[in-house]
Amino acid sequence: MSDNIILVGFMGTGKSAIGRRLAGILKRPFYDADLEMEKVTGMSLMRLCQKYGKIRFQSEEKLVLNKLLQKEQAVIAAGGTFVVDEEWLALLRQSGKIICLTARNEVIRERVLRRNNRPFLRKECINEDIARQIPDREMMLCQADFVVDTSDKSLEEVVDLILNYCEREVDGIL
Repeated sequence: MSDNIILVGFMGTGKSAIGRRLAGILKRPFYDADLEMEKVTGMSLMRLCQKYGKIRFQSEEKLVLNKLLQKEQAVIAAGGTFVVDEEWLALLRQSGKIICLTARNEVIRERVLRRNNRPFLRKECINEDIARQIPDREMMLCQADFVVDTSDKSLEEVVDLILNYCEREVDGIL
C-alpha cells in the first residue's frame, strides 16, 4: 500500500485548499484531480461538462484519478463530483489513507456560490441540487479512514486534525 493521503468529499468542503496546505507542511507533492482534469482535457470543468455531459465528465474524472492513485507519498484531492463505489473504494485504500471532508449543506452552498465553476450545480436550484447529490456521497463517510466536518473550522484547524490523525496512525495508536 502506498502512503498517499487522499481527500474525498463533496465540492466546497475544502479539499483543494486543505490539500495544498497539508502537502506544504508534509513536504509532499499535491495533486488536485480537478486541475489535472483541466490540464488533460484542455477545458475548464464547466466547459467539459457542458460540451460532453455527465457521463464523459465522470469518465475523464476516473481516468485522471486512477493515474493520480499511482503516485506515492502525495496528497491527492479527488474531484468534488467523484462518487465512491466499492471498486473505487478498494483502489483508494490501496493507494493510501482516505480522509473524507464534509460540511453542512448551507455551508457548501455559500462556498460554491463564491465561485461559478461547479459542474452539476445549477445556480437557480443550488439548494435542491446539493440536497439531491449529497446522499450519493454517504459511502465516503462510512468507509473513510478519518472524517472531518469543515463547516465551522478554519483551514488550520482542519489541517491540524488531519496531521494529528496521521501521526497517531504512524505511531500505531489507531
